[in-house]
Amino acid sequence: MSLSWKLGRFAGIDVFLHPTFLLILLLPGVAENLPLVLAMFGCVLLHEFGHALTARRFGIETADITLYPIGGVARLTRMPRAPGVELLIALAGPAVNLAIAAGLCLTLGVGSVVGAGGFMANLLVMNLVLAAFNMIPAFPMDGGRVLRALLGGWVGRGKATSFAAAVGRTLALGFGVYSLLNWELMHVALAAFIYMAAGAEERGVLAEERRRNGEDAGGTDWSAPAGYRWIRTGQGVWRLAPIHVDATASSWGGRR
Repeated sequence: MSLSWKLGRFAGIDVFLHPTFLLILLLPGVAENLPLVLAMFGCVLLHEFGHALTARRFGIETADITLYPIGGVARLTRMPRAPGVELLIALAGPAVNLAIAAGLCLTLGVGSVVGAGGFMANLLVMNLVLAAFNMIPAFPMDGGRVLRALLGGWVGRGKATSFAAAVGRTLALGFGVYSLLNWELMHVALAAFIYMAAGAEERGVLAEERRRNGEDAGGTDWSAPAGYRWIRTGQGVWRLAPIHVDATASSWGGRR
């Protein structure tokens, strides 16, 4: 986070602003609607805290939260492996946006805020868009993790990740081609980011699964010497252990 600016620490989690965030000021119409843009990113921050605080309920801490021009990232200290836990953590972010939208809807219905109807109505729509966009089944959006969690219990974490990543790359490619044909370069960059993030997620998870299954050790020779075998000691650590022969069992086998 050395390249980012620290905004503060809330609920025990450091919040940073990446310098590229300032690029949004170059977009057309942003300067005229700066209060609305800042309010929207405030909702993005609450979205990320939804993930972080839900993860904390399951013993998973968040290292920090960083705001980028395309959204926010809550960096968990570890990713949940249980599909049910991952599902709840993934859904927590969009749930926050829906809760904000519901609150704004009630306020607009009551009409208690004079002169702020346009602002609040736009913020309401933005929160609905944020919730819907994040539910697209593509990494790194929440929808990709929801899809993996739903499939993980059936086909395993590795295969579920590969399927969700393939869906994400396909959607990103289609969105990128459409945006390029319409000269929407910002959307093209977003599509490229989603495409690369899906691939990175898949490579990382598959490498982790290989390590857990003893199929990969970063170049380590896994052929055990005679009389030894590899055993898992927990936390992804493996060690060589001697093979013990049960003489009683051998004798029993011989008599049979």
